[in-house]
Amino acid sequence: MHKSILAAAIAVVGFSSAALAEGLTIGVSWSNFQEERWKTDEAAMKAAIEAEGNTYISADAQNSAAKQMTDVEALIAQGADALIILSVDKDAIGPAVDAAAAEGIPVVGYDRLIEDARAFYLTFDNKGVGRIIAESVVAAQPSGNFAIIKGDKGDPNAAFLLEGMMEVIGDAVNSGTIKIVGESFTDGWKPDNAQKNMEQILTANNNAVDAVLAENDGMAGGVIAALAAQGMVIPVGGQDGDHAALNRVARGTQTVSVWKDSRQLGAAAASIAVDLAEGIALADVEGAVQWNGGANGVMMSAIFLAPTPISKDNINVVIDAGHIAKDKVCEGAMAGVAGCE
Repeated sequence: MHKSILAAAIAVVGFSSAALAEGLTIGVSWSNFQEERWKTDEAAMKAAIEAEGNTYISADAQNSAAKQMTDVEALIAQGADALIILSVDKDAIGPAVDAAAAEGIPVVGYDRLIEDARAFYLTFDNKGVGRIIAESVVAAQPSGNFAIIKGDKGDPNAAFLLEGMMEVIGDAVNSGTIKIVGESFTDGWKPDNAQKNMEQILTANNNAVDAVLAENDGMAGGVIAALAAQGMVIPVGGQDGDHAALNRVARGTQTVSVWKDSRQLGAAAASIAVDLAEGIALADVEGAVQWNGGANGVMMSAIFLAPTPISKDNINVVIDAGHIAKDKVCEGAMAGVAGCE
């Protein structure tokens, strides 16, 4: 009987006290560590793997699809019994899955879809995240000129997030209540690219923008920098629960950050990877559902975790969870922020 891992993650995804067998090597290919959250994911994942006597090995692709392929080959050569892959580019990751399959090594597509029936898909409900971002911003600004700052076009999550957003604002767009005055993909999800995109949208519209839907917190920060340069404060939504973004929520410059507790995701990935390495079939992973919502309709085994929107009304949630210290999130907070008074 194996020990359980990180009870919080297990409770969230409905796992039993799944076993981490001793002696396994789990290889993790990270796309990058540009976003603050990936370090949090990594810490939880590494802790869960090593807590049961297994070995964590990893590589950072530094946002290069070519390097990621080399990284995966290196992880296989180092003896990985299972791979967890946060892909750089959905269209370039196929050969990495082929290489793993050729060696009988199971793959967990981590947070970003690898649309291949041989891979397990673990993520938060990204379409749901998009809905939450849009709902929160529309609650603050029900009409007017909206901009949408999307993520990298090579990442399926950019499309899923947009789908969720459009489920909320689609009718208002069709009726003319909301007008999309700018919509841009952002190379590499980079905040400086998002800032440039937002600057261009502001220039094209003579600053007549009433709200912004940004697909993550880093890009929301770039958007807010562009707005600040014009002396503008308007509703802006993002996601990831980045510390800087949560402080912006407390200060009133960002409306919402949808928090995806990456500690839970990282621990869940560790459990799934070990289950697969032990020979459990993809469809038999506890909590798995069958899902074919990707662009190509491939039927896959997947688990979707539930996110939490963080606004000025519930910042106490991330403080109480130990995600961020009160003095850090509440620095410069406006009046009436829950947890900061």
